[in-house]
Amino acid sequence: MCELYSKWDTLALREKHIGPSCKVFFAADPIKIVRAQRQYMFDENGDPYLDCINNVAHVGHCHPEVVKAALKQMEVLNTNSRFLHDNIVEYAKRLSATLPEKLSVCYFTNSGSEANDLALRLARQFRGHQDVITLDHAYHGHLSSLIEISPYKFRKGKDVKKEFVHVAPSPDTYRGKYREDHADPASAYADEVKKIIEEAHKSGRKIAAFIAESMQSCGGQIIPPAGYFQKVAEYVHRAGGVFIADEVQVGFGRVGKHFWSFQMHGEDFAPDIVTMGKPMGNGHPMACVVTTKEIAEAFSSSGMEYFNTYGGNPVSCAIGLAVLDIIENEDLQGNATRVGNYLSELLNTQKAKHALIGDIRGIGLFIGIDLVKDHEERTPATAEAQHVIYKMKEKQVLLSADGPHRNVLKIKPPMCFTEEDAKFMVDQLDEILTALEEAMGAKTESVISENTPCRTKMPKEVNLELLSDNTTDSKENLSRKRNGVCTDKHSLLSKRLKT
Repeated sequence: MCELYSKWDTLALREKHIGPSCKVFFAADPIKIVRAQRQYMFDENGDPYLDCINNVAHVGHCHPEVVKAALKQMEVLNTNSRFLHDNIVEYAKRLSATLPEKLSVCYFTNSGSEANDLALRLARQFRGHQDVITLDHAYHGHLSSLIEISPYKFRKGKDVKKEFVHVAPSPDTYRGKYREDHADPASAYADEVKKIIEEAHKSGRKIAAFIAESMQSCGGQIIPPAGYFQKVAEYVHRAGGVFIADEVQVGFGRVGKHFWSFQMHGEDFAPDIVTMGKPMGNGHPMACVVTTKEIAEAFSSSGMEYFNTYGGNPVSCAIGLAVLDIIENEDLQGNATRVGNYLSELLNTQKAKHALIGDIRGIGLFIGIDLVKDHEERTPATAEAQHVIYKMKEKQVLLSADGPHRNVLKIKPPMCFTEEDAKFMVDQLDEILTALEEAMGAKTESVISENTPCRTKMPKEVNLELLSDNTTDSKENLSRKRNGVCTDKHSLLSKRLKT
């Protein structure tokens, strides 16, 4: 693979020409990626990194069947969806078959943000209502209409919440208002939505939609308690609103047992609108809104035509069809279940060993590790989480930290992730947490046991030093490459990290 520039020239050009708010992973020492295959990414030196966070490359980076489908269609035709073409209707038919029967009408877009924006338009047109109920810490996209309903992006003290936006508590049973010891957290969290609706009605406002990720990702890998969505849907429907399930990050079999994450809530629950994106095209910009015939007809009655130049184009749909085929042919849902269960078992073993691990939560290949400084208070270990992801990068494992306190390690790798990968990742994490806890004076025997309640507090003075060994200027340690140097180390796939 040929590089146009050395890593540091690339970084300098990025700083000059790319908007400063466009951040990179590992800003203190960013990685330059030049190639990827399956669950591995390779830097300019040919060094492999195990990718534990890239849910965009859903069936694996550069999957040959996806590449083949794109090339084959690009050689024949690519145009907009105003012309008749079989790919768009074939894909819509295949996609609808994975969803509850009432969800049968598709609108194709290019990104999850576009899909969620369109979902809001559909919901508001349906009965002419305006207000939206969203979850605390939610993120639904970068468009202005979505930043308004994404508390994850609210700037504290600077953004004024719009009067048509209502924020319900995140259904977090570990750190939220109603926790795992509550008799019925699903009903308690749903009643918070009911109260919001009642207060809105008292003010003369009308609810258009409740929107939620089926599992909150940026909110900290939150799995809603069973029954929560059913109760919320009941209250929202009674108010004349619709339920929007955002599957942009968590759909297409990631939970293993089900193709869509909302299906975990049972056959008696079905959203009115589902949005999807990221994994849909395995890295190709492709997204969709699927809704009911009734909502689609109400949208059409406005008289405004919906047209998206690239949405549902022949190449995108060919790629989407290839992704569906791969999920089925390679049993990636089964893999998500098997490897996800194995990974959860390994991580729960680590939880019993490490004081820093407060909670392990997740389903399939969507798992969060909540790091804490105090088990009783569940104090977020934010700086420690940042330390861990940088140390994991040094061990050639890519993780990220997210959640309201940036203390939750996120695991959502390509669906071809293996048990060997899981074991390798957890072994590296174990080494890092062991060293970190020793440095902080935390003894493994101080972890809470069933019979001996205790509090494991980390010294505050340590926190400021956690990243000190990661923020040094790595330019001094890496030799600069001349422009135009080519590297081609495909043979590295046979190294320690195997596919």
